[in-house]
Amino acid sequence: MDSPKAASSARPLSPHLQIYRPMLSMMMSIVHRITGAGLYFGTALVAIWLVAAASGPSAFASAQAVYGSLIGQVVLFLYTWTLIHHALGGVRHLMWDTGRGFEPRERELLYRATLGGSVVLTVLVWIVGYLLRGAA
Repeated sequence: MDSPKAASSARPLSPHLQIYRPMLSMMMSIVHRITGAGLYFGTALVAIWLVAAASGPSAFASAQAVYGSLIGQVVLFLYTWTLIHHALGGVRHLMWDTGRGFEPRERELLYRATLGGSVVLTVLVWIVGYLLRGAA
């Protein structure tokens, strides 16, 4: 009879990313977690902007200069996508909480709708924002 130590070393290792083929469900779960963490940093940017607005015209102008730069606009665009993507992921999870959307085809559709919807809504929000900015 084998010793317990020998039997435990013969067991297979736990699966890891080199074993699993990346699937959309796995990637969307990872992205949902990353966007949740990203919201902390983006919300800090909004808070900084609000504090600058409350601090006076000089501080607000400085914040607007940073946020209005090309890098600032890219960061704000990514924050907008992060916010919308995470919110749509939350709606997907809310649907799952009701017991709907667990069939393989339904799950795949929800993943694709979350991803596509977040891109489309982000672009739409920025288009509307620029149109309203020009109207003011």
